[in-house]
Amino acid sequence: MAEHHLSDIEKDRVIEMAWEDRTTFEAIQMQFGLKEQEVIDLMRTEMKPSSFRMWRERVQGRKTKHEKLRDFEKGRFKCTRQRQINNTKISKR
Repeated sequence: MAEHHLSDIEKDRVIEMAWEDRTTFEAIQMQFGLKEQEVIDLMRTEMKPSSFRMWRERVQGRKTKHEKLRDFEKGRFKCTRQRQINNTKISKR
């Protein structure tokens, strides 16, 4: 792993982002300068072995963790079920 000196708060944030399904490794790299392998190494050293294995199984090959594998256009993720916000109409429940 390259010599990255992250504070405990930054490590916690990287781990949180890595656990999130919709946060890509590219987003982590842009924010913290850690490549995918460095994130994996960080997760391996900072987590319990069983938690790390569980995370690796979830992440391995997951399209949402890699921008280039995503099915939708580049940019921000938008769920297909998300409704368009219209300033003139307020939905009432």
